[in-house]
Amino acid sequence: NRSIDYLSGEGSLVRFPHDTWVDILQGQGASNPFRSDIQEIRKEFEDTGKFEELKKDAIDDAWEAIQKRYKRNNVREKDVFIVQPTDKPSNDNIMELLICMDAARRASAGRVTAVIPYFGYGRTDKKDQPRVPISARLIADLITTSGADRILTMDLHAPQIQGFFNIPVDELTATPILVDHFKKMKKEFVVVATDVGISKKARDFAARLSSPLAIIEKRRSDNKGSVELLNVIGDVDGKTALTFDDEIDTGGSLSQAIAALSMAGVNEVYSCATHGIFSGDAIDKLSSIEILKEVVVTDSVSKKSGNGKIKYLSVSSLIAEAISRIQSGRSVGELFK
Repeated sequence: NRSIDYLSGEGSLVRFPHDTWVDILQGQGASNPFRSDIQEIRKEFEDTGKFEELKKDAIDDAWEAIQKRYKRNNVREKDVFIVQPTDKPSNDNIMELLICMDAARRASAGRVTAVIPYFGYGRTDKKDQPRVPISARLIADLITTSGADRILTMDLHAPQIQGFFNIPVDELTATPILVDHFKKMKKEFVVVATDVGISKKARDFAARLSSPLAIIEKRRSDNKGSVELLNVIGDVDGKTALTFDDEIDTGGSLSQAIAALSMAGVNEVYSCATHGIFSGDAIDKLSSIEILKEVVVTDSVSKKSGNGKIKYLSVSSLIAEAISRIQSGRSVGELFK
């Protein structure tokens, strides 16, 4: 079997199945989901390698760190997995990802896979107003041009983003992880889609929980994230609501959704999303809502310090298993059957 070079996280050497070696290089900042959960990846596989560390503090040092990495180990004709979420600082993280992929390609890597747990700029996936860019397509073109042969990502904002790439895209979902968490609570939820666009995923989520579905109909009044709520579709009176979305950014949509649910007679609210961006004062805003009991997100982006209402679930083992399946030529889709 060909070996894997696995770049990002907290400088660690991990043994994967099929005699594949995984090397992890810390990128700028703490935006990698494996930063705090590297030990969980170790537990998923037999760890027979030694621990070594290679870090850099700024993007200006990226080239020096990459040179050290490739001088030490030959990546010719190997599978290279470069792990880099593209949350804030988005531009720095995207640029770092592009540089790493270009370096791997020029080092004659056999295949370069960009592992992007959170795909930044994903919300600008269409030209919905005059004179606005389609940034998601631009980022897709940059990643492809930089040398990526394959993309591994998680819960894109819109499925059509897969079509922006001319290379294979494996999209994972955190739905099973979130479902398992709420099943353990043994509560009777009504799943609430925070907008019509997420209703299909919310329906699948509700089906896994054997719960009814309600939908918040909303309208954004501008490009700054302002939201005008219109209606709650479904029976939520006297029930425990579980809101579902792909990401929580400023918390504006969620706060107004909770206000609408409260007016509709909901007793208490739990919220979940794959990506917890929590821009600005989002955590303080959500923590001040008395009816909101818990907000559950994954560590696809860096964890934010704040109120105890925020709970993080690890996606380390899910991404590690997907990488192993890609390298060994097994189906990734079977993970979710």
